[in-house]
Amino acid sequence: MATAIATQADGHDGGPGEFRRGWRIVLCSLVGICLGLTAMPIYTMGVFAPHLAREFGWSMSEIMAGLSVTTIALLVAGPLAGWLSQRFGVRRVVLASQMTFGLSFMGLAFSNGSLALFYGNWVLITLAGAGTLPITFTNAISRWFEQRRGLALGVAMMGTGLFGICSKPLLAWMIPEFGWRGAYIGLGLLPLLIALPVSWAFLSSQTPEQASGVAPAQPGGLTFGQAMRDWRFWLLAIAVLPISIVLGGPVPNMENMLDIAGIDAAVAVTLTPLIGLSALIGRIAGGWLIDRIWAPLVGFVILSIPAISCLIFAWGTLTPFSAGIGIFLIGFALGIEYDLIAYLVSRYFGMKAYGSIYAMLYVFFAVGAGTGPLIMGADFDRHGDYSWSLQTGAVLLVAAAGALLLLGRYRQFAPDPKD
Repeated sequence: MATAIATQADGHDGGPGEFRRGWRIVLCSLVGICLGLTAMPIYTMGVFAPHLAREFGWSMSEIMAGLSVTTIALLVAGPLAGWLSQRFGVRRVVLASQMTFGLSFMGLAFSNGSLALFYGNWVLITLAGAGTLPITFTNAISRWFEQRRGLALGVAMMGTGLFGICSKPLLAWMIPEFGWRGAYIGLGLLPLLIALPVSWAFLSSQTPEQASGVAPAQPGGLTFGQAMRDWRFWLLAIAVLPISIVLGGPVPNMENMLDIAGIDAAVAVTLTPLIGLSALIGRIAGGWLIDRIWAPLVGFVILSIPAISCLIFAWGTLTPFSAGIGIFLIGFALGIEYDLIAYLVSRYFGMKAYGSIYAMLYVFFAVGAGTGPLIMGADFDRHGDYSWSLQTGAVLLVAAAGALLLLGRYRQFAPDPKD
């Protein structure tokens, strides 16, 4: 274990220098993830849902099924985005995706009461916006950062939390002012007017060496086929699925969990934003830690802690303080989830086929995140509470996080002189 908890092997502390040369990559990744497919649908669906229900008579479950449609579409779109970024470069894929994502998101403004059209629009949004997923941006960051890769990934992934914090006040102004159709148009303009120009100005598919005029060898690492035959990939995949189920399940069910636990609705409104706040803290703290301590150990500790939250909520009656602790721990772990896996892919599989490998693991994220809320909802429908899913989730979370400890030492990959 002594070797396991050692800090990153060999190499001077290049942190300050890396951020001086790579801050542009981090900035456009932060903005791109903030105004991309990862954040915009999930943080805005609940706000638009009552307006769509009144306009078209749709049920809440019919509206929320739009997110399930995106999860299914991601099974194709995620790996495709990873392959395209590997084949044509991150910059081209991101720029094209930000343009088409913004336009397709505006298409929701033209909903006419047809659920088939509504769901079809979400398929289009997912396919168009796949290049705005962390799959592409973490690829660019991992090529520019070595000693401070974890912190750089954490800062970039703050984009999801920032949109979560800003989206509610923005929509609270836009919908009364322009109507829900106008708000969809306004949201679609954000990637076009903000994220796209930032990416155009700052995002580069080059490595730092290429930017300095040096022609480096191809990045080292496993090919996609080699990774698919590597037990470490399947260990990560098997661990990621229950982790994303357990951490993703409580988020959309949180208001109901607090209600049945005896928390007043007015108090609940002040508690639920803790998820976004703690996720921001988790991203920075987790990124800082994995740059200094063996990342699987950091992941095991941080991802196991929300098991306490599961048990807190499973107890039944809560105080605002205990509920706040439970929410904070879940959000803190959510803050490290995506960037930890991105970091582990770069360390255990290298950068040769990073986009394709991370994209496949992202599929397991998507399946888990889309399944978790349904499992918890079914548990409530059957038993009137969430005790079974929460208690089972606590056990699964610790076991899955513990599996990360089997990954062993980081692997070293020499640059590949061949294409």
